Amino acid sequence: MMRGKRLRAIWDSLMYWIGRRSLQSRLIAAYIFIILGPCLLVSFYSYKAINNMYLRDAEDKSISLLEMEQLHIDTQIESMVRAVVVAYEDPEVKDYLANTSDPDPDELVNFNNYSFKNLTRIQYYNPNVAHLRLFSSSDIVEIWPIFFREYRVADELWYKKAVQMKGLESWSFQYNDPDLMERYIGQTPALTPKVSLLRELSIPAGHHVGMVQVDMLLENFSPRTYSVMQDSKSQMLLVDSEAQTFTREKDSFLKANPEMESTIKERLQLYQDTGKWDIRYKENGKQFLLLHQRIERINANLINIVSMEGVIQDISRTRNLLIGANIVFITLVTLITYILNAFILKNLRLLTEEMKKVRRGEAYSGISIRGGGEVGELAHHFSKLMNTINTLVAQAVYKQALTKEAELRSLHNQIDAHFLFNTLENIKMLAEIENQRTISDSLTSLGGMMRYNFKWSGEYAKLRDEIRHIENYTKVMNIRFDEPILLKLDIPEEALELEMLKMSLQPIVENAVKHAWIGEESDKQILIQVLDWQNHDVQIIVTDNGIGIHAEDLSVLNQELQSIGMNDKLFRSSGPEANRNGIGLRNVQERIRLYYGNEYGLRVFSEQGQFTTVVMSLPKVLLTGRVGMNDKFDNRR
Repeated sequence: MMRGKRLRAIWDSLMYWIGRRSLQSRLIAAYIFIILGPCLLVSFYSYKAINNMYLRDAEDKSISLLEMEQLHIDTQIESMVRAVVVAYEDPEVKDYLANTSDPDPDELVNFNNYSFKNLTRIQYYNPNVAHLRLFSSSDIVEIWPIFFREYRVADELWYKKAVQMKGLESWSFQYNDPDLMERYIGQTPALTPKVSLLRELSIPAGHHVGMVQVDMLLENFSPRTYSVMQDSKSQMLLVDSEAQTFTREKDSFLKANPEMESTIKERLQLYQDTGKWDIRYKENGKQFLLLHQRIERINANLINIVSMEGVIQDISRTRNLLIGANIVFITLVTLITYILNAFILKNLRLLTEEMKKVRRGEAYSGISIRGGGEVGELAHHFSKLMNTINTLVAQAVYKQALTKEAELRSLHNQIDAHFLFNTLENIKMLAEIENQRTISDSLTSLGGMMRYNFKWSGEYAKLRDEIRHIENYTKVMNIRFDEPILLKLDIPEEALELEMLKMSLQPIVENAVKHAWIGEESDKQILIQVLDWQNHDVQIIVTDNGIGIHAEDLSVLNQELQSIGMNDKLFRSSGPEANRNGIGLRNVQERIRLYYGNEYGLRVFSEQGQFTTVVMSLPKVLLTGRVGMNDKFDNRR
């Protein structure tokens, strides 16, 4: 609603500004709009098509590189798997790893000449394999660099994870490649990222005897991930199952854009949860494409980061060319249009100058414009208009004098409120002298009501003052009944400072007094409650225990209340019903929506023969002080 009003205000301001421009300026603008509209539309769609073409081309090239890299990775995975299978299925290797006693020298020589050499050939035929290692849980004789005892790596997290896989493939990514043969003599591991495939050996099943490990450096496993970028346009990286990121250090997009790595991890988590991936990314005013490929076999993700700077520069050049062409065309059209309009609108300017003289108060001496057409006709009617204006001004002055005289007479006829209050006070004193306490109390309540009515300093009042007015009203009305009406209040003390429209509760209570009871019922009660006090909105509920409202009449009443304020014309009660009920529920609804908005107002609930409830919804606004931390509105004082 507020946004619509704001847009309407902006639109009105724009129309006012346009209306203040000269006719020549508006005609030039119209010609430019008519001529250049199609040109700008064509330029816009051409630019959009070129923009999409550049973006699509960059995306297709990046996807192609990503797919090629994935094929290479799949090839390296197969080579590592074959190396593991060869070692895993060699019976002599299994026997050696499971051996619980030291072999004699002849057995070691035979094992070295046959099985050990077969294992070394794996690296010979596949030079990308950095290490083939077999670990034994027994105290075997180590044959470097392939056979090791398990205690060397038993405490590593990646090793423990592989043991838990129970013979299944376990893939592990590490940032360095420690040398097992020198790791305990103070060697600093080289920062050489690698990927490892591990598979546990169990002989017999369920009895752990060792582990097979095949390592490959990531620069061989995924060459593009660690290659130095050639054209500063793209960078690939691998992200493993533990959210570790592997990529080159030199000319890295991740270093230049500190938030990029965390964003990639967040998007990978979202992809894992929902299957959705957003390829657009922007940081430091630069745009990137984040293309993603899932590698299920190793439980990792391949990301290709593509810089869009070059693409954006090409798009900008195309955009500047289109803008330049349109600016040149606009300049030529504006110049030609200005010259033509200056010649056509010469007589209109003369008429405008004459009108300005009249506005400044100068005497109108007439105007003569040669030629006919619309401008000549306008000059003729302007002369007629000036004569009519002089006559109307004289009539208006006379009417204004009559109006002022009527206002003065109305002021003299008003009754002095102080006279009424003094008269009521005198009658009250007489009642007390005569020991008529009921009459005295009733006059006190009536005086309070009159003071509240005459004291109309603004539209808003405290709930405390409204309740006091309702108490006075109830006391006055109880004079009419043998069985008085009992007014009950269920209102928090702090809610008594709540703002509401003055005289908005009294019509509701008045309706209950007039229509809720048909006879001399012995138990007449009106309950006033305040609910939802801690929320942004407040509900004031007035409930009587009267005869209720018929369902059809209740539905019609709520529909009428709901329709109030929903159109431009304000609802006005009319007819005998309006005269009988005073301002009534409809007028209260109209005032609430006029001052607070259509989301607030009245709603009536009733059960025939049992009760009638009127719920008044208001925004939580306090006239003094704030209550709690949830107050939505500022104080009015």
